[in-house]
Amino acid sequence: MHTILVVDDEPNYRVVLAEILKEEGYEVFTANSGTEGMPVVQSTDLDLVISDMKMPGMDGIDFLTNIKKLNRQLPVILITAYAEVEKAVEAMRLGAFTYLAKPFSNEALLAAVAKAIEHYGLVREIRRLRDEVTPRSGFSGMIGKNERMRAVYQLIEKVAPTPSSVLITGESGTGKELVARAIHNLSPRKDAPFISVNCAALSATLLESELFGHEKGAFTDAIAMRKGRFELASNGTLFLDEIGEMPHSLQAKLLRVLQERSFERVGGSQPIQVDVRILAATNKDLRDEVEKGTFREDLYYRLNVIHIHLPPLRERVDDIPLLVSFFLEKNRKQLGKSLEISPEALRLLVSLPWEGNVRELENTIERAAILCNNDRIEPEDVQPDSAELAEGHEWSSTLDLNQFIPSDLPLAEVLNGIEEKLVRQALDEANYVQARAAEQLGITKSLLQYKMKKYHLQRKKG
Repeated sequence: MHTILVVDDEPNYRVVLAEILKEEGYEVFTANSGTEGMPVVQSTDLDLVISDMKMPGMDGIDFLTNIKKLNRQLPVILITAYAEVEKAVEAMRLGAFTYLAKPFSNEALLAAVAKAIEHYGLVREIRRLRDEVTPRSGFSGMIGKNERMRAVYQLIEKVAPTPSSVLITGESGTGKELVARAIHNLSPRKDAPFISVNCAALSATLLESELFGHEKGAFTDAIAMRKGRFELASNGTLFLDEIGEMPHSLQAKLLRVLQERSFERVGGSQPIQVDVRILAATNKDLRDEVEKGTFREDLYYRLNVIHIHLPPLRERVDDIPLLVSFFLEKNRKQLGKSLEISPEALRLLVSLPWEGNVRELENTIERAAILCNNDRIEPEDVQPDSAELAEGHEWSSTLDLNQFIPSDLPLAEVLNGIEEKLVRQALDEANYVQARAAEQLGITKSLLQYKMKKYHLQRKKG
C-alpha cells in the first residue's frame, strides 16, 4: 500500500484531498502545516508528499527544502494558486516533483500522484539493484551441464511464468537463492522487486517486523512507521530463505497472507492488500519437521506447490571444471591477474568431497587466486574450508593404528567410522545442542547437520 502525506492549512480542502486518495486505495496521513508535517516525514515510510504552497509559518518552499534534507528522492507535489505559478516553477528547481495549480480536477490530481509514486518506485528499485551483487538476468550465476542441473533449468523455465509458490530444497551452498532469482528473472514479475529475507538470521519479533513492517510506537524501538518486506515486494517476488527456521508463532501469520493476500503491520489494524509471489528455500526436510510438530502441515502444502531440489556438488562432479573456470574468470577481473590452474590442481579439486558445496568451491578458488605464486594455482594452493580440519595432527605421528583398526579395512570405512563416533560423542556431550556440538568439533552447524544426516543421527528424545 502506497503512503501519502497531505499538508494543507485549510481543513475542508485537506479532508477532501485525503478522501479522494483513500478511495483510490492509498494510505493517507494529514497535517495542517509544514511544522506539523515534518515529524510525519521523519517517522513514516512515505511514497509521496502533497503540500499547499501558501501556509502560515513554514510555507511550501521551506517545507520542501526540509524534506529534501531528509530524503532527497522523496517526491513532493505542491498545490498553488494561479498567481503563484512562478514560485511553483522555482520550487521545481529546488526538487519538487511537479505542481498543481488551483482549480484542478480529481483526474489531474490522481494522474500526478500515480506518476510521482511510479517514479519513486523506480528510484528505489535502481538503488536496490546497484546494491545487489548477484546478476539478475536469466540464469546468470547458475553454472552446470550435469543432467540433474539440466532438469532443474527445465523446471525453472516451466514454473517461472506461473504465479505458483515454489519450495527450493538442497544443502547449504548449493545455490538455492540463484534458483529463486532465476525464477523471478524469467517471470512476468521480472521488472518488479525481488526481495530476500533470511528467516534464520532474526529473532521472532524482529522477523515479524521485517516481514510485515510496523507502526510507530508498536514496540520500544519503533520510533517510526516502517514498511515490511511484503509491501516492498509488491507485484514482485518475496524469497524466504531458511524457511524451516521460521518460528512456529509466525507460521500462522504467513499462512494467512498466502491465503488471503492481506496482513496488518505490527501494531496496526488496517488490512494491507498485497500481490506477491512467494518462493521459499530450506536445507531441512520439511516433511520431517511437520512430523516433529515444528512446522505447520498446512503451510508446508501451501509453499510446496512446486518443488525444486538442488543436487549437492559431490553428485555432479562433472560440473566442477565449469565452475572452476567461472570462478577463475571472476577472480581475474576482481584481482587483475592472468590466473590459470594446473591440471594437477584441477584433478585435486574434482576429487574433493565439497561438503560446503558450490559456496565452498568458490571460497577455495578465491583463496587460491590470492595466495598462488606466478598467477598459477597448484595443488598446494588448494585449501578447502573443510580441509582446515585436517591440519595440526602432530599427535597422530606416535599413534599405533594397528592396535585399534584392522589392517584390511578400506580407508573410507575407517574414516567414516571414526568421524561418526566423534560426531555422536560430541552430540551426546552437548545434549544434542547442535551449535555447542559443532563448536566442540570445530565445524559449522550446517556441516554438523550434514554429518548427522549422513550417519542417521537423530536428535535425542525427551
